[in-house]
Amino acid sequence: MVASEVFPHAKTGGLADVAAALPRALARLGHDVTVFTPRYRGVRDGRVVHRGTVTLGRHRHDYALHELPLGDRARVLLVDCPALYDRPSLYHEGGVDYADNPVRFALLSAVAVEWAAVQSPAIDVLHGHDWQAGLLPIFARAIPHAATVFTVHNLAYQGTVHKHWVTDLGLSWHDFHPEGFEFHDQLSFLKAGLFYSDAITTVSPTYAREIQTPGAGEGFDGIVRARSTRLTGILNGVDYDEWSPETDAHLPAHYSSRDLSGKRACTAALRERLHLPPPAGPEAVPLIGIVSRMVEQKGFDLLAQLRGDLLALGAQWAVLGSGEPRYEQFWQALAAEAPDRVSVTLGYDEALAHVIEAGSDVFLMPSRFEPCGLNQMYSLRYGTVPVVRNVGGLADSVTPWREGQPGGTGFVFDAYTPEALLTALREAVAVYRLRPDEWRRLQQRGMALDLSWDRSARAYVRVYKGVLAAR
Repeated sequence: MVASEVFPHAKTGGLADVAAALPRALARLGHDVTVFTPRYRGVRDGRVVHRGTVTLGRHRHDYALHELPLGDRARVLLVDCPALYDRPSLYHEGGVDYADNPVRFALLSAVAVEWAAVQSPAIDVLHGHDWQAGLLPIFARAIPHAATVFTVHNLAYQGTVHKHWVTDLGLSWHDFHPEGFEFHDQLSFLKAGLFYSDAITTVSPTYAREIQTPGAGEGFDGIVRARSTRLTGILNGVDYDEWSPETDAHLPAHYSSRDLSGKRACTAALRERLHLPPPAGPEAVPLIGIVSRMVEQKGFDLLAQLRGDLLALGAQWAVLGSGEPRYEQFWQALAAEAPDRVSVTLGYDEALAHVIEAGSDVFLMPSRFEPCGLNQMYSLRYGTVPVVRNVGGLADSVTPWREGQPGGTGFVFDAYTPEALLTALREAVAVYRLRPDEWRRLQQRGMALDLSWDRSARAYVRVYKGVLAAR
């Protein structure tokens, strides 16, 4: 596998979690998995297992491979090339992408292919994740027996750069055309992955359908439709080694669906940590959690239109994340106005994210689009009832609660409007306050779901076997 970030070595989003958990799940099924990722600044050393040099057009770089275990039969090989990866952040600085990102991530794929080409027993599958690994199937032409799979985690990130990179990276101009990696007279890493891979996957069945439409295709819907017979939507899973209320090392107390007393202890500890006072009166006050990038995609434009309504819900808010300054400032202003009801922590804190998942009563994800989403699945596992929009992986993992109907696991709204979001929030708060037995059933149904990576890994194995058989 090739991924630009792998937890715990580097993380900006869900890709890092997937790139760590899926290999372990495949290994549990009996497969040997090696993941290539950059050795960014601050990532610890591993055992050096190889040194080499890669030439890409006008670029020539020495590198070393540091090996670290991911688990039995799974490992990470960190590509150590300080000239490319020893930077203050992974992809950009000051909001501006690094100008040499094309060579930084082309080299990652090239190193993986160079290594794979000489392994014995032979590598069967080369699996790239997102645009950063989009050139993997092109370099993989050097290994005719190997099948290639490309996973789109978010179609909005396309790795589109000036066409001079075709020469600079030593690529062929024969591939620079509409049925190749040319996109509006530019080079698109994402399009290379889509067009040249033997199979394409994306991170939920609903998102696989959505990206074939103009509304969600980000300009690539025609390209995806052209390769739709190679496309499979596989819902991401939850790494229960990292995310389980029964064993989570970050929690002040553990619990299960049979005994939720530990969850109440987590809620009390979260309130204390965030300086939110416990409810003073008899009325139940739900604690609503958000762990998210603060960007429009995640629905923060809707929340910004509901300032007074959010405070009028009679709930408390535990918010963790960072993103666009206007949304950071919105939550900071709300916390300053009502410090007894709103706490905001800017940035990312892995331990706090776990405690918010466990200690919150409600978890909010009002996304405009959501390829998969992991936090709503963490929430289901932790008995934290999700409020989500009916889109992408949110639709595939959360069953709407409806009065008098069985099987609901959360509260779901359809229209991307502040009014629809507010209606869902009010409904969730009302059930929490007035119907504690029904709320307990909501929690238990969510906690009983099998959202494990073992389920997802079996679906990936079917894809791998399919492309190998086709070859």
